[in-house]
Amino acid sequence: MKIFVGADHRGVSLKAELIRLLETLGHAVVDVGAYCDQEPCDYPPIAFEVAKNVSKTRGSRGILVCMSGVGLAIAANKVPGAYAALCYNKEIAKLSREHNNSNILVLGAKFVSKKELQEIIKIWLSTEFGGGRHLRRFKKIKTIERTTMKKDF
Repeated sequence: MKIFVGADHRGVSLKAELIRLLETLGHAVVDVGAYCDQEPCDYPPIAFEVAKNVSKTRGSRGILVCMSGVGLAIAANKVPGAYAALCYNKEIAKLSREHNNSNILVLGAKFVSKKELQEIIKIWLSTEFGGGRHLRRFKKIKTIERTTMKKDF
């Protein structure tokens, strides 16, 4: 699977671990930045780059990392077709896929250890969308998206 990854300066270190793990699992990784943890950077352009690529690339996913994950999730969810879920453990990662069809995983580097990272990633990547009543709800989210967002990027 093609996976777009991005982080701000506070997520660069965890992103490096993430990339190693994804490549070990056989995924094609596209790193959109940041590449240095020594200079502060703004996270919205990174979130946009990952979200834009995920929404345009069929079958792909995205992973974003910053200190808390909150700002990245907010920014990524502004892109039509991006469904970013902030997850701090494997249970919510599973539910974000199974119930919400998330295509972007957002992690808070301050709250996710390297051990937890591996568990969260494996669960999130292997869990399929459950469909059924969740599909009905997901379609309602897409209706809101179509009526409130323009796709002109």
